[in-house]
Amino acid sequence: MLADNGFMISGALFGAGGRVIVLVAICGLAQTGIGQDTSAGKSWSTTSEQTDPNGVMNPTRTHTTHTEVDGRIVDKTITETLGPDGRYVPYTEVEKESVRVNDTTMRNVERSYARDADGRRTLMQETQEESRKLPDGERRVTSTTSNPDGNGALQVVQRSIMDSKLVSPGVRNTKTAIESADGSGGLSPTLQIEEKEKQTDATTVEFSKSTSFVDGNGRWTLSEVREGTTTKDAGGESTKDERVLRPNADGKMAVVERTVSKSAPTGSGEQRETTETYSTNVPGQAGDEGLKLVKRESTLRRSGAGADRSMTRQVEQTNPGDPAAGLQVTQETIDIVRTGANGVTQQQSTIVTTDANGSMNTVWVDMGKSDKPAAVPVNNTPAKESKQ
Repeated sequence: MLADNGFMISGALFGAGGRVIVLVAICGLAQTGIGQDTSAGKSWSTTSEQTDPNGVMNPTRTHTTHTEVDGRIVDKTITETLGPDGRYVPYTEVEKESVRVNDTTMRNVERSYARDADGRRTLMQETQEESRKLPDGERRVTSTTSNPDGNGALQVVQRSIMDSKLVSPGVRNTKTAIESADGSGGLSPTLQIEEKEKQTDATTVEFSKSTSFVDGNGRWTLSEVREGTTTKDAGGESTKDERVLRPNADGKMAVVERTVSKSAPTGSGEQRETTETYSTNVPGQAGDEGLKLVKRESTLRRSGAGADRSMTRQVEQTNPGDPAAGLQVTQETIDIVRTGANGVTQQQSTIVTTDANGSMNTVWVDMGKSDKPAAVPVNNTPAKESKQ
């Protein structure tokens, strides 16, 4: 439920047979190191533990460290899983490094490692990316992904080049070309993406995104088109309407999905968001009977003093066993972040889903701690009266 101060202190869901599940935020997070001299760099760390109250999924925990010195940023995340003896053992490690080469170029390197029980790590994949800002609003991003071969030497398995240009006032075209390993030691074109954004007036942007792949005969084949509009008014209300087209049985592009997303401030630090998905593929129904509403996501965000905030997201979907019954709640996520005196932070993320009997069960709880300085949100949109 929501307290009078606007922050979620617990969540109650009612399942089949009147079953009630109560979720309470109880995690205290000590914040340290803030206010120290950061002239030599900035650093913080976070620790998060994920558990399944039902014992189906193996608990895991992650530890992330962030350091920033002289323009070099390193983020390292270590994931541990619960071993057979009840102790946590290393599982994976991801290291991301970002370096600003100059005023126009940023270089990023991400390495993924597997960890054994003794903590030794083995490189599994490396991705290098270079982003450059060019004159006249042009931007180019080059990325390569490499995997180790049998001898441990890195071999490039994928390369992508993205070029984004302002072709005229209010019109931006972006092209992405992707090459993948062809099995003979080289790279061959496999995918290309073309995007276009056009500002039609002060509140509306039209967009389109076409994806093509190389078929078995070496010809480029259009596989998907996404197109639509985004609008945002002076009051902060925004709407995104997107259609998805894919080839039908005759090979012609046809609408198979539509999503309508709306976001609006409702006053008192609240933001409400909804996304409705319509599809020709309705679970439990055969054939194409046109677009039907199959999913709805509703999100409520609340902000208060300082960095305090909460978020509740509810997912409703069609029941494959009874598609005519309409949408039913299948999942709810509750996130809570609260800061108290002396920078102490409380936070928790809980996921509740519907089981086979229609009852709601807590399936995942994520609790952690962080000494990362909290970012204070700024709301630049005018307050509105809540709609009844």
